[in-house]
Amino acid sequence: MRLLIVEDDAPLASGLRRILEAEGHAVDVTGRGEDAVSAAASERFDLVILDIGLPQMDGFEVLRRSRPEASSRSAPMQVLVLTARVRALLRRSQAHGGPRIVHGPLQLDTIARRAFLKNEPLELAAREWAVLEVLLAKVEKIVSKEAIIQSVAGWGDDLSPNAIEVYVSRLRSKLEPAGIRIRTVRGFGYMLEEYKE
Repeated sequence: MRLLIVEDDAPLASGLRRILEAEGHAVDVTGRGEDAVSAAASERFDLVILDIGLPQMDGFEVLRRSRPEASSRSAPMQVLVLTARVRALLRRSQAHGGPRIVHGPLQLDTIARRAFLKNEPLELAAREWAVLEVLLAKVEKIVSKEAIIQSVAGWGDDLSPNAIEVYVSRLRSKLEPAGIRIRTVRGFGYMLEEYKE
């Protein structure tokens, strides 16, 4: 599914994005109501997670402009149902380690956006970080280049399979000396292997 998160609280939006991408969805994020209205007009989303308390243009105004047929009566009900589902997703995520992802000597703090390898800071470009998060969400499972592109690319991004190869190559050079292996599965994609000491 293609999802849009409209949330001005950056850590919350990032956490939601990570959870939903781990479920295999393509996710775009914005913190501005105006951008959400434009996106809804030009793109097709299967689901929009909309914060009602946005600055400048609140969520109800975004909803009215994006979906003129939506009644004021049905909107709060949809928000309440979605809130319950999001809380359930957050609880499930916290049960699996929350904002910290550990894979052998690799640690990712997804809230602070910091990575450590053998307790030393690991410098990752934004796209490298995004590709690594996708692979970490599916350890020992093959992830196609197309699935990585859908998870990593935002609006208007033109990411090619060759670009994904470059990011994976950079990740390998940084992670393989510590024993973390990203295997190429010819014709299918990539697989982050289970860490073995």
